[in-house]
Amino acid sequence: HSLKKVTVNLTDVNYMHLCYEIDNFFNIMKGNTSAMCVSLYIFLGSLSVVTVCGNLLVVISIIYFKQLHSPTNSLILSLAVADLLVGVVVFPVSMTFTVTSCFYYKDIFCKVRDSFDAMLSTASILNLCCISIDRYYAVCQPLTYRTKINVNVVVVMILLSWGVSLLVTIGFMIPDLTHEKCEENCFNDALLADIFGPMFSFYLPVIVMLCIYLKIFLVAQEQVRSIQNTTCQSKKSGATVSKMERKATKTLATVLGVFLMCWSPFFLCFTFQLFLHVSVPLPLFETLNWIALLNSMLNPFIYAFFYSWFRSAFRMIVSGKIFQGDFSNTKLL
Repeated sequence: HSLKKVTVNLTDVNYMHLCYEIDNFFNIMKGNTSAMCVSLYIFLGSLSVVTVCGNLLVVISIIYFKQLHSPTNSLILSLAVADLLVGVVVFPVSMTFTVTSCFYYKDIFCKVRDSFDAMLSTASILNLCCISIDRYYAVCQPLTYRTKINVNVVVVMILLSWGVSLLVTIGFMIPDLTHEKCEENCFNDALLADIFGPMFSFYLPVIVMLCIYLKIFLVAQEQVRSIQNTTCQSKKSGATVSKMERKATKTLATVLGVFLMCWSPFFLCFTFQLFLHVSVPLPLFETLNWIALLNSMLNPFIYAFFYSWFRSAFRMIVSGKIFQGDFSNTKLL
């Protein structure tokens, strides 16, 4: 048994915790290092390692290889930094609190965890939104793309993403930090934070991305039909066009599908709990939070591994080739 003990109100505990057992006589939680608890630590720890390594590869690739120095990749770099910090900060702290005392004792460490979780996750989502805007101009307005999306615009996008994330987090956490001091306005402040926080962190970016990717998909299909009409109507041409359509559909479905799959359950659960006054068990809420965080682990595979030049960069980094000389000007295939 661990020496750490956490006082708990037994009326709030209606399930058996994996890493703690209830002492009914002393009304406390005592550490219980079971095989299931150790397995949970290993599993969650491995998710953190994969998230850190994947996003670190993206960060090193974009910074080191000059071919990858572009406004678009700057947005991917910002996304990778946000996801990297999620893996370095949020994953380990969430892992500790998931299997220890955060369910039962709301202290300053849990509030710090919630702050980093909210800020970095929001930054990740807003960076995804900025990438969708970049893709819109690249596909739908290719002739004016370089003038519309330049270095200055990208810097503004990145600063706005991180700035809004910080403001949303501050607004979300202030009512919680002042809960013991405020009286009449405390409930209203918390309610406003609970409403506007998810709105700016999730729902508005999702609406923007859905509209943008729908437009991109429609324009891509139109471009494919235009190419088909101006080329020889052969079976080979038809097969090529069909392949292009399938690839565009698969790419957009992957981008939106993985994002919505990871984040929708958490925010829908949060919304139902807020407006319908539904009591959600803490283990379920914590599980949905972990599913949402997995988006930070999957982003490198979606936005980086999809491109051949990133795969080439990753191979050179993992093999240690970049440490054997100056390969920053290497032509990545």
